[in-house]
Amino acid sequence: MPSRLLIALLLGFQVFASAAEQVTVIHAGQLLAIPGVTPLKQQTIVIRGDRIERIADGFENPNTIDDQAIFIDLSDQFVLPGLMDMHVHLLGELSPTSRTDALFVTTSMSALRGAHYARKTLLAGFTTVRDLGGDPEAIYALRDAINQGLVDGPRVFATGSFLAATGGHGDVDGFKPELLKLWTPETICDGPYDCRRATRQAIKMGADWIKITATGGVLSDTKTGTDQQMTDDELQEIVDTAHALGVKVAAHAHGANGINAALRAGVDSIDHGTFTGSDEIKLFKRSGAYLVPTLSPGTKIPATMEGNPFFTDAIKAKAYAASAASRDSFIQAYRAGVKIAFGTDSAVTPHGENGDEFAMMVEAGMPAMDALVSATVAAAELLGIADNLGTLEPGKLADLIAVSASPVQDISVMSNVQFVMKEGRVIRGE
Repeated sequence: MPSRLLIALLLGFQVFASAAEQVTVIHAGQLLAIPGVTPLKQQTIVIRGDRIERIADGFENPNTIDDQAIFIDLSDQFVLPGLMDMHVHLLGELSPTSRTDALFVTTSMSALRGAHYARKTLLAGFTTVRDLGGDPEAIYALRDAINQGLVDGPRVFATGSFLAATGGHGDVDGFKPELLKLWTPETICDGPYDCRRATRQAIKMGADWIKITATGGVLSDTKTGTDQQMTDDELQEIVDTAHALGVKVAAHAHGANGINAALRAGVDSIDHGTFTGSDEIKLFKRSGAYLVPTLSPGTKIPATMEGNPFFTDAIKAKAYAASAASRDSFIQAYRAGVKIAFGTDSAVTPHGENGDEFAMMVEAGMPAMDALVSATVAAAELLGIADNLGTLEPGKLADLIAVSASPVQDISVMSNVQFVMKEGRVIRGE
């Protein structure tokens, strides 16, 4: 009898909870429910709680759906799924004091700055991001605080510290030896067995993804270039170990040799892919990996370098070379059929300006619709969350945004998002 009573109480609670879920009704003037498919006009979206219940043709009367429904009139707006940025660093932002900040900014302050930048990112229409490198304690705390509803921000898939070779991009550089020893991350590794340890350590500490720096980086204050730094056996061991534990791997890679090595190892995405050529494209298509092109730094950074003490001669030389190559490599890969996922490298460029990347992709030669697909459908597939996000369909989470006109016709509107909803809750707009 007690067990039957408990079951009855639980069933009653479930019915009450379901009945208590808030209903929201949205009238969308134009709706791109599934990016890649022709937008529809005059659609009604019914949201119950945090999920889409149904989508109907025409503008239905909200009171006939639920007399307690919240009504949101976007009848003069273009509605589409919440956006996803596959390459951000939420904990900071490049500035003339970035190098000295390491001496003064605490882990707690990094997390609080991250909360500020996370909100700016969310207000820009990006409801999901992949954070590819930041202080593990701070970024995991920020991720969890967002998930618990303590602060507003996009849902975060975080890597924590990079996995990098000693002295490579992702290791600490530019300081006196005592500080180099003190600040070296636990994920710096040399040789396959040490890299296996570092991979397990990163996942133990909370990494959703593993980030490896297969090549040198533009913003490392060294003259070691932008080609391969981690060896083939190190890359292979990291990928095998991460995949065995159910975790995907993103590879920072600029130079062709490093791109090839990372793709041969089986990484899930190549980020930047600056010097991608025909051989690399063949490997992309064979492996099924995504390219996350991050055009924003190459477009925005060169004009800001002169007079900024952060940009040493070594950094400037690499930045100019990468800027010249990134756009051509991206469009060559896209036209060859490589899968593209949207990413900005925000932090290198200002947070909240993520939407500017769309115009850069289109200017390079990508159709506007495919650029939108890269930040919705493709990004959701890369993250493995397509069952819940990436399109607006019944049963999926209610992440959606609105802009003033059709981005298929004028992609520039993506830099000025008017309305943002995440999981059924209005973040920006009415």
